[in-house]
Amino acid sequence: MYFQRITDLRQDHDLTQQQVADILNCKREVYRRYEKGIREIPISYAITLAKYYHVSMDYLLGLSDRK
Repeated sequence: MYFQRITDLRQDHDLTQQQVADILNCKREVYRRYEKGIREIPISYAITLAKYYHVSMDYLLGLSDRK
């Protein structure tokens, strides 16, 4: 599943894929695959990103437009 919001949030915060990968403690290529929808992002990573960006899981996953 492709989640445009993880790319948008990363860019809005002026972060590189490597910086987000470091936050998640994974390789940049693995994170890139999450952004492209090649791999599904694990729930634990999604929770970490939602907390980091101060948004709800619903927003992160595109289920809501309310942060």
